[in-house]
Amino acid sequence: MCLLAVVCSLPVVCSRRVVCSLAVVCYLSVLCFLPVLCFLPVLCFLPVLCFLSVAMTSTVSLNFRWRLLLTAACGSAVVMASNLQTRVRLRPVDLARGNGLSTQAVRNYEEAGILPPADRTAAGYRAYTPLHASALRAFLALLPGHGHATAASVLRAVNAGADGEAYRLIDESHAQLLDDRRTLRAVENALRDLEPTTTRDRSTPCDTPGGTPGGTFIGPLAGRLGIRPATLRKWEHAGLLRPRRDPRTGYRVYDEDDVRDALLVHQLRRGGYLLEQIAPLIAQVRSVGGLAPLEGALSDWHGRLSARGRAMLSGAAELDAYLRERG
Repeated sequence: MCLLAVVCSLPVVCSRRVVCSLAVVCYLSVLCFLPVLCFLPVLCFLPVLCFLSVAMTSTVSLNFRWRLLLTAACGSAVVMASNLQTRVRLRPVDLARGNGLSTQAVRNYEEAGILPPADRTAAGYRAYTPLHASALRAFLALLPGHGHATAASVLRAVNAGADGEAYRLIDESHAQLLDDRRTLRAVENALRDLEPTTTRDRSTPCDTPGGTPGGTFIGPLAGRLGIRPATLRKWEHAGLLRPRRDPRTGYRVYDEDDVRDALLVHQLRRGGYLLEQIAPLIAQVRSVGGLAPLEGALSDWHGRLSARGRAMLSGAAELDAYLRERG
């Protein structure tokens, strides 16, 4: 085909030879630097364009012929590149190995709507594409920062075309992270101003329906923390809380120190600490014999929040890449 392009350019004037020579250079560049499979239409069409540029009458400008040549070549390349993704077929094992998963996990993700539905071969096997691989990378990148439930919901929304719902879910995770930071800062401020616990008479009856001034019952405290009353009872049985009882009603009454302890337990539990690990910290706070253990726990919680924020950034980058590929 190269020879055909050169031969066609011989009988023409110098200006036309320049046009054909440029076409041949472009043709050879395509052969040398780009995948031949993506440019088969270009390889077949360039010699024809060279011939047409010679055969055209002199009334057609050289610039027009040059623009026609470039448009045809570039247009064919773009079409072939856009269709390349649909021609590449990946097996479940290809996606699994690339992400450290099992093939069954990949199938489960597709059934859960995390991956777009895959085509089937004539034999009934799943045929994935690079778009599925991008969706899987986005899901795995969202997991550390948003958790499994939110990450799965985000991918389902995107695959269903509900991008707005996906953005809302991501916003909720960011809002929760910000709320955790604010609560942690409040706990640190409370510890900074902490004074030795004074002895109080736990047999004093309640003066108000909510307990003594500054006290509260189990229901309102559970609602404030966003947990069930049974959780507060469990913490009490573990020795983390010590509410007094109203002698008239028998109800638990949580005073200011109890609320402080409940807030600390709640935050440390969210940080992944077990009740057995929290008990000595709460005892340390009560006795004010030293806040070093609790300060270490809060420092670790700071690190967890920072790692989660960084993971959210990584997840956003992979999700953006997936959205761009979907178009």
